[in-house]
Amino acid sequence: MVDTAVYRELLELIASGRVRAGEPMKKHTSWRIGGPADYFVEPVGREELQRVVSFANKHKIALTVIGNGSNLLVNESGIRGIVIKIGSGLARVTNLEKDIVAEAGAKLSALAAAAKDRGLGGLEFSAGIPGTVGGAVMMNAGANGSSIGALVREVLLLDSEGRLSRRDREALNFSYRSCDLQREPAIVVEASFTCYPREKNLIEEEMETFVAKRLSTQPLGLPNAGSVFKNPPGESAGRLIESAGLKGLRVGDAQISTLHANFIVNLGMATAADVLALINKARETVLARHGVELRLEVKVVGDA
Repeated sequence: MVDTAVYRELLELIASGRVRAGEPMKKHTSWRIGGPADYFVEPVGREELQRVVSFANKHKIALTVIGNGSNLLVNESGIRGIVIKIGSGLARVTNLEKDIVAEAGAKLSALAAAAKDRGLGGLEFSAGIPGTVGGAVMMNAGANGSSIGALVREVLLLDSEGRLSRRDREALNFSYRSCDLQREPAIVVEASFTCYPREKNLIEEEMETFVAKRLSTQPLGLPNAGSVFKNPPGESAGRLIESAGLKGLRVGDAQISTLHANFIVNLGMATAADVLALINKARETVLARHGVELRLEVKVVGDA
């Protein structure tokens, strides 16, 4: 529920005026699904981000932080409290010798392009991956046998009281699609990545190969959130779902992709309930057929 007094205070805090009440989250998720956020804020710069986080903490207002919404399923009832979208207002990419420094709102595609332009290798695997740097670090995003955590040197974090601190890679304990940041109330503001010199043409060729592979194997023409489930050790979630006979299964306008069974696509007017029904069906069937428990890679948020 929107409190007009809170809304007015947020408008005063954010000089850019990028504050909205009752904002539909379907506008901000790659699935194009999701009900309204009570308050939706897009900070421009670190000071605005700090002010909003401190405000939420002071008034004990629930806070949800998102990036590009490419790994997010938002329920139809929406999200209570404040949603902060870290995007174009915090998207600078710079470099220091072999390090590339990127703010959390920078797109992974922009980070990969910046590395290529500077003749720095290591980030080729991220070509074509949707999402932002902050989200990628939080979930240790990866593809093509590599992951972002292996390149992280240091991360700048913001705590719930609006204080900044730095943490190096060893202190983050990166593992498959995970790191310690998922278990604490910290916001990624910036990250630095250690790369290595490489010829630009070789970087470009490899990136083009990865993009072509994505285009041929993933349903990129329809709204989706990437891989729905994490791959079990030594297995492929997509293969398990397909072998269980679920490829193409549809609930409402949500469908397990006919191209890649670990993707659920929105055929037009899918709801979160439609997607969750397919998620539960896939879990139950794969467990019954293969004895494997699938774990979600996407994050489900909002009131059920």
